[in-house]
Amino acid sequence: MHPYYAYPYYGAQWFHPMLCYWPPRPNYRNWPPHVQDMIQQVRSEPPIEWRDYGGRPFVVNIEEAAERNVNYRTAIWTGRHLQVTLMSIDVGDDIGLEMHPDVDQFIRIEQGRGYVQMGERQDHLDFARNVFEDDAILIPAGTWHNVTNTGNVPLKLYSIYAPPQHPFGTVQRTKEEAQAAER
Repeated sequence: MHPYYAYPYYGAQWFHPMLCYWPPRPNYRNWPPHVQDMIQQVRSEPPIEWRDYGGRPFVVNIEEAAERNVNYRTAIWTGRHLQVTLMSIDVGDDIGLEMHPDVDQFIRIEQGRGYVQMGERQDHLDFARNVFEDDAILIPAGTWHNVTNTGNVPLKLYSIYAPPQHPFGTVQRTKEEAQAAER
């Protein structure tokens, strides 16, 4: 049997990887006008302007929020014991080597790929891994760490700090803004 034929009676055009027409793609032009309007609205949604909802009950699609965030760092929930921030790291850029003495941190990659380094000393980062979409990074308090974007799209992630690391309502559009705020 030829590798592109799933069944002996079908032609290669149905199963060739470059010419695959199955399953058929939807033709939105034949859908009712109100459905076409909804599809257009979803496709043209502007970036979300997030604010900090901390201290109140809150539900969010965290994957969508992280992927649509355009700021370097945006705090979306800051409570007394926990903080959730969204981050967007430019291609080739990194978070910057840092250590939080009393803060455990959880990072989840939602888009892109990167390289994480961790260690007990700033000059000895003995833990290093490539990370990809859907990976989680757990950073114990007192651990030096850095995450570098090694992909060709912005690295979109969210980070959970326990206890909070940044002031309530933090929005930093660029890495330079974030570094200036930490000084």
